[in-house]
Amino acid sequence: MNQNAGRRTSRRISPRISRFPHLRQDFAASLVVFLVALPLCVGVAVASGVPAELGLVTGIVGGLVTGLMRGSSLQVSGPAAGLTVLVFEAVQEFGLPALGVIVLATGALQLAMGALKLGRYFRAISVSVVEGMLAGIGLVLIAGQLYSVVGARAPESGLEKIAGLPGALVDAADSAAASASLALGVGTVAVLVLWKRLPKQVRTVPGPLAAVGLATLAALLLNLPVATVEVQGLLGAVQPPPLGSFGELANVGLLGTIVAFTLIASAESLFSAAAVDRLHDGPRTEYDKELMAQGAGNALCGMLGALPMTAVIVRSAANVQAGARTKASRVLHGVWLLLFAALLPDVLAYIPIPALAGILVHAGAKLVPVRAIVGLWREHRGEALILVATAVSIVAVSMFEGVLIGLALAVAKTAWEASHIRTEVVDKGAGPVQAYLSGNATFLRLPKILDSLEALPQDRPVELDLSGLHHLDHACRSALETWAERHSAVGTEPVKVTEPVTSG
Repeated sequence: MNQNAGRRTSRRISPRISRFPHLRQDFAASLVVFLVALPLCVGVAVASGVPAELGLVTGIVGGLVTGLMRGSSLQVSGPAAGLTVLVFEAVQEFGLPALGVIVLATGALQLAMGALKLGRYFRAISVSVVEGMLAGIGLVLIAGQLYSVVGARAPESGLEKIAGLPGALVDAADSAAASASLALGVGTVAVLVLWKRLPKQVRTVPGPLAAVGLATLAALLLNLPVATVEVQGLLGAVQPPPLGSFGELANVGLLGTIVAFTLIASAESLFSAAAVDRLHDGPRTEYDKELMAQGAGNALCGMLGALPMTAVIVRSAANVQAGARTKASRVLHGVWLLLFAALLPDVLAYIPIPALAGILVHAGAKLVPVRAIVGLWREHRGEALILVATAVSIVAVSMFEGVLIGLALAVAKTAWEASHIRTEVVDKGAGPVQAYLSGNATFLRLPKILDSLEALPQDRPVELDLSGLHHLDHACRSALETWAERHSAVGTEPVKVTEPVTSG
């Protein structure tokens, strides 16, 4: 009887346990991700020129909405440092109400691309372009946030930001307030750099939270004259875009910004998903569904007037490393952000702006792949040049144009490499000269092909064998026909051409 009762009890209990088999691990991981996400959400919002609460709103949506959807099980979404520069420029040019329209349209485009199963094609984007994009964003972010570190106003363009830094740092030395601000910012970066070298027990507190906490404590105890976060309250900060702002969709510049948001947010999210997949042995990412999850999150963020979201590798890696097993961890992290925003918003008013700027300077530095550039230069110099050119273009021109330049360079490099052609000339001293072309004959290699053919003797018959060509474009065919007519015009036998073999 006792054994049977034990079996019945186990049957009653096991279904409950099986519903949440990893709740303990996911609960612990969600707290870690929350502590990592909190200062980053606030920092990204402040650096983007919008109320701090809007960063929390995006983090909440990333947890509660995107976190519940299918795609990547352990990836965490929220406001990202990678979009800070673009958001700031959009808010400055079009105004805060238009930001909601831009983010909403971005989400709609992502939903459409996911429904059309275009998510997988983002994996075809050159890694050098993506890393160059992130490097350019990182450089502009660092340059802009260094002004916040010294309590100064940053210039508009990337080049002006970099050129004006020495003067801003010199001016800071003459001001007590600027010097205090600089000390807090530098201290924040130092804590972030040194935190990973501290004992494991200390590192149970995430580095960003520790750095902001220590900076806040120092500012309060020493009564430092530094700027702090302005608090409006969650309901005061959330401002859905008014109907009138949708008229901005007729603005070509705003449409270009939407395209830039869509491409950059989608690429960053899907590349992050690929990186997260390498960190765990669980279910692999379904790219089209992940793109739709990001689209749903951005659409809701747009309706709330909040920041755009992407998947964020820092939070995602923290989630995996903390032992998360299912999507419950990222959903719970959204719950903790919501509780904080609802119950403790006034705490934000104590956080010094230089500390948040220091966190973003550190985040920007991590976006610049110095080791990757060195490795690429040794093995694939063309890819390294594309990476550097993309980054420099973003700093010198703008985000959108810089990415387009990088993509154009990547396509040109691929086309050049794909148009490899080999020319072989056989001259036995008597009879016709035989010329063999093999590979891909495209307009990119046309000068090389014509140089070889025009060097052939004018007074000898020629047999041109094109059967080894895999591809012959229209420009090359026309040029070869013109050359053959000229060669035969001096009284030599007509050039005999063996056509390429076409597959049926």
